[in-house]
Amino acid sequence: AIHRGTLEILEETGVRMEHEKALNILEKAGCKVDRSNKRVKFPPALVEECLRKCPSSFHVKARDPKNDLRIGGNTVYFATFPGMQTVDLNTWEPRVPTRKEFYEGVTVLDALDNLHLLVNYTPYFGFEGIPPVMAIPECVAGKIRNSTKFQTTGYAENCEIFNIKMAKAVGTETIILAMMASPPLTYYNSAIKCAFRTLEADLPIGVDTGTVFGATGPATIAGSLVTYTAELVAGIVLIQLIKPGVRTFIAGFPHPQNMRNGAPAFGDIGISLFDVAFNQICRKYEIPCRNTASAYSSSKKMDFQCGYERGIPAILSAVSGAQFIHVHGGMYGELAHHPIQDILDDDVVGMIGRFLEGVKVNDETLAIDLIEEVGPIPGFYLNKEHTRKWWKKEQFVPEVADRLTYPEWIKAGKKSCLDYAKERMNEIVATHKSSIPLT
Repeated sequence: AIHRGTLEILEETGVRMEHEKALNILEKAGCKVDRSNKRVKFPPALVEECLRKCPSSFHVKARDPKNDLRIGGNTVYFATFPGMQTVDLNTWEPRVPTRKEFYEGVTVLDALDNLHLLVNYTPYFGFEGIPPVMAIPECVAGKIRNSTKFQTTGYAENCEIFNIKMAKAVGTETIILAMMASPPLTYYNSAIKCAFRTLEADLPIGVDTGTVFGATGPATIAGSLVTYTAELVAGIVLIQLIKPGVRTFIAGFPHPQNMRNGAPAFGDIGISLFDVAFNQICRKYEIPCRNTASAYSSSKKMDFQCGYERGIPAILSAVSGAQFIHVHGGMYGELAHHPIQDILDDDVVGMIGRFLEGVKVNDETLAIDLIEEVGPIPGFYLNKEHTRKWWKKEQFVPEVADRLTYPEWIKAGKKSCLDYAKERMNEIVATHKSSIPLT
């Protein structure tokens, strides 16, 4: 029903496309184009043809081949989430980070085992001493200098020209979130212009949107799914007409509106309901997708609320079919980011990753012979070679959680996971080096 509704909106209502060359391409392909208001109406057959042209999975190249990604199918990757500023851990007030803090933040991200890619504006929207127009290119450069992991990036004021050149210069690729819709049902000239540049550079491309239920989309989850999907599919049609078979994924940042204050309702379980349903649509289309529900929390601190508003959506996204999921680092929407939050989040997604691996069942793990050997009490398994081999494979051991017994915890100074995360951050900053330094 959502797919049928999407086709109907695209055919009857249409999408505003503010780019003359794009209008020409769409009109030539059989779309109805009203030049007076730049509205495009899409025939259903063309829509479904372009959806079929999208690859169901694709490879992307990082600066270090060990960090290359295969996006699509049943792979699940975890990604950062940005924050405009860093945050003071004593007052919880945001402030502009220094260049040193930006670079150290990227170093921490590079060191985390369960983080697979760095997204645009990560960790911060720039840093002290640079003009806003240079924020995105400086972010991209900072990540290239301090990490070999794959990254995505954004665009503004034509900066994608330089982002593309930097990626090419160091032999990596980047997914550019080029086709970013402006709800409801609009693509501005800058987004489409960036898409053309990305496709000309033979880079993978992201199609993105962000619907607020009750504001830029219907208040119902199903209704917003229709407009959200229509916006994304309109972008897919255009890029597949420009370059058939181009590597692409679809993404977005949906939220209900908090009707008490007009702000997005960060942390609302309705975002997960939306994402889980959207993942099934993406599975139908066989197009990789990204989820953001677990990146947002309404909490302004690293506290219990922040934990449950991130952990629950992250596991729901992972088991419902998202190919990559924003979790690491962001605080209160995109207001702030902090490496300590990154380190805490890495344990969360490590637990989820272990769950996704499932239960291995074979002769060795069933351990029938061992069970017969040990038998009833007084038999035990602690001194067995099988235990030494398998316990670390079967258990997930977090890096910074408090797992001491109570007497040990008292003796160790009553440390919390925040204390351990601070210690780990200091250790990473002091010792971690990117695997392929820039020359």
